[in-house]
Amino acid sequence: MEQLIIQLISGAVGGNVAGGVLKNLSLGTLGNSIAGIVGGGLGGQIIGMLTGGAAAGGGLDIASILTQVASGGVGGGVALAVVGVIKNMMAK
Repeated sequence: MEQLIIQLISGAVGGNVAGGVLKNLSLGTLGNSIAGIVGGGLGGQIIGMLTGGAAAGGGLDIASILTQVASGGVGGGVALAVVGVIKNMMAK
């Protein structure tokens, strides 16, 4: 459960960082956070499956926490970028 919370928080941060960097894809603070949370949860679970569960079930040692933070943050940023591109395409 702790791993999922870390991934969701990291996803929200990653979504907001990506929104700040990619201003044309930004959805606003709330939209960036929601897209990031969803992406962080999905990204963390996908990385966990690809690594054979080492990232998801590794406990709370420092390597596992860093893996969860990285996968959640990257997942949040990617989800924001995808949603932002779709939003921009639909606005045309």
